[in-house]
Amino acid sequence: MLPGIYELPGAILLIFGGLLACLAGHRLFKVVLGVYGFIFGALIASSTMGTSNTLGMVLLALAGGFVGSVLLVIAWFVGVAIVGAGLAVLATHLAWSQVGTGDPPPIAVIVISLAGAVAAMLLQRYVIIIGTAFGGAWTVIVGVVNAMAARAGRRPASGDYVWIPYPLSPATDNKWVPLAWAVLGLVGAIVQLRYTSRKR
Repeated sequence: MLPGIYELPGAILLIFGGLLACLAGHRLFKVVLGVYGFIFGALIASSTMGTSNTLGMVLLALAGGFVGSVLLVIAWFVGVAIVGAGLAVLATHLAWSQVGTGDPPPIAVIVISLAGAVAAMLLQRYVIIIGTAFGGAWTVIVGVVNAMAARAGRRPASGDYVWIPYPLSPATDNKWVPLAWAVLGLVGAIVQLRYTSRKR
């Protein structure tokens, strides 16, 4: 979480980071891991700080982002398995939201994430391309939804308001989200397979 004043800049950063991952994730895989490590590290670290301490929240977000970025770049081989597991979990949540209510059963999420991790190690190049394309597309959508909400002024004007991006459910009331994710993910995968992931 971050102070509410950073919602629009944060959403714009998510959009650009998502586009980078979506269109050139295989070629720039370590950079993409660094960006995602920073985002997740910042969100986790800043959530430990009270909402009234703006400076502390920002400093912890920067420190957590740095640590998360370094950890994912150093462990990039493990990052491949994480991409596969993460994409499998994301697809599970999206599919479950169309057929059921609430969250999918934990055991199903665990089994599917393990299957995604194993598949990622066996088909590394293709899983990186598909994982970064669809993961990047989802990040773009999360950024767009949050930017639209910030620009529309649908957030409280309170000084204590904090921005918490929810990566698995950016807009449950927007029916265009699954279609936009599928189209943008497919475009990203095609661009990577045909152009950006080819060896020079």
